[in-house]
Amino acid sequence: QVQLVESGGGSVQAGGSLRLSCAASGFTFSRYSAAWFRQAPGKEREFVSAIRRSFDITYYADSVEGRFTTSRDNAKNTLYLQMNDLRPERTAAYYCGTAPAPTKITAKEDYENWGQGTQVTVAS
Repeated sequence: QVQLVESGGGSVQAGGSLRLSCAASGFTFSRYSAAWFRQAPGKEREFVSAIRRSFDITYYADSVEGRFTTSRDNAKNTLYLQMNDLRPERTAAYYCGTAPAPTKITAKEDYENWGQGTQVTVAS
């Protein structure tokens, strides 16, 4: 059974940091590209960052470039998102998704598996 489980969310003050994790099971994680998306209430799910299945090539939304870092540990079947200098506008539910070969790595439609999300709340 394919499963993605996010963890690490919580409440922080502006300027703080959090590290999210996404534990994968039921499939060969190393053969999938993986991504983080976020969704605030009343808004569309939007791309945050992604990492290719090969060579660990990473991609970031302009709004988080230089503040967020995504990485993966295939031995642990886990995806990570280190978030630094958090701002209130980053408040959202954060989701991880996986896809074997996304055509457009920033498009949520290209991801076939999703976790249940973890809430990140940044207070000003």
